[in-house]
Amino acid sequence: MKRKIETPKEKQNRHKAMEAVAMLDKIRHDFNEPPKEMEYFYDLYERVYCKREALHQKSVKIGTMCIQVPYEIIYALDAVPIRLCNGFYTDDEIGSDLAPSKACPLVKATIGQFSSQNFSDKPDFVISPTTCDQKSKSGAIIENMGYPIYDMEFPRTKESEESREYWRRSVRKFTKELSKNLNKKLKRDKLKKVIKKVGYAQYLYHQLNELRKEQNPPILGKDMFLVTNAFFFDKIDSWIDATEKLLEECKQRIKEKNETHKNSPRIIYTGSPPVFPNLKIPLLVEQSDGIIVADETCSANRMFNDMVSVDEWFLYDMVDSIADRYLKGCTCPIFTKNDDRIRRVSDLVKEYKAEGVIYQAFAGCQVYEMEQRALIEAMEKEGVPILYLESDYSPSHQGQLTTRIEAFIESLKNRRRKKK
Repeated sequence: MKRKIETPKEKQNRHKAMEAVAMLDKIRHDFNEPPKEMEYFYDLYERVYCKREALHQKSVKIGTMCIQVPYEIIYALDAVPIRLCNGFYTDDEIGSDLAPSKACPLVKATIGQFSSQNFSDKPDFVISPTTCDQKSKSGAIIENMGYPIYDMEFPRTKESEESREYWRRSVRKFTKELSKNLNKKLKRDKLKKVIKKVGYAQYLYHQLNELRKEQNPPILGKDMFLVTNAFFFDKIDSWIDATEKLLEECKQRIKEKNETHKNSPRIIYTGSPPVFPNLKIPLLVEQSDGIIVADETCSANRMFNDMVSVDEWFLYDMVDSIADRYLKGCTCPIFTKNDDRIRRVSDLVKEYKAEGVIYQAFAGCQVYEMEQRALIEAMEKEGVPILYLESDYSPSHQGQLTTRIEAFIESLKNRRRKKK
């Protein structure tokens, strides 16, 4: 019998599925007793990333290059937002032929996914806010592949009234353009309903985070990253239902006083976003007996920071309030001044009684690389140990990263012993 020869695309698809399976197996099986309700999320990732199941066949899909694209507007126009930030090394290798070798791996992987067209749910439109320079330039590469791109202008400061108004006008323009492209009219009642639904999703996330302040957190950081990453692509009602059940189980786990992670050093995670399946550093932290109790990243905490605050439920008052929520709550290092991010990390350390901070920057991500010095100095002034790691999507640096993370966790344990 003749053996079928794989096409290049079939080979890419197989490698990508293998990459997802390998990471999911580690997350699922290498740790003791994850919450039972995490099975929904494990199964979701298996369906979408391992089996390439489409979730939104009947919907118009709006690909978003950044969390600064307002989900509320997209949902209110009966479309589905799907975040395009990509964590696959397979796609990173493909993107390396189309972008500079020193570019951010997340950007290269995103370009690579468009090049290979390896989507579970292929976007109909792509929205690219002009936040990160590399993402802004990658939009032109993606557009040349035949995908319609809309550049959404984003300010580089947020303290002034001028920048606030600039962003409001940008969101208003985006709303009108998307409404026109989708041939849908934005309706007041629908937008109000969506604001409340997204707000409830944020509320559930914050309730889960409150439980992580316990001496023995009921859920590991690697699972929390899966929960928040799922919000990128899942059906929002399904995500809400699954997170409600997870929250109730986590409350019960606290009542039962399971002491699995009671003595693990408590870590705040910040820097470049962990995006599935590139969760190697969160996994290494928790495999080394640390526990990530909170994070300051755009793939988790920052995405759910502030809810929309509406004074008047008129249509364009709501649009402006949505714009304010996305600007005020943003602590992205693309801003020329970013004291808010340093303050946010410092507050998380205090609120979650963290013993150390891990700062990861993707190789080639200049803004995170440049901002690490300011954050390190701030943590040192407060007497908080911090470990800076530079990494990419390659599995080749695993040994070196493991050694550094294990040494850091051990130093936190020694520090704790000396205090006693």
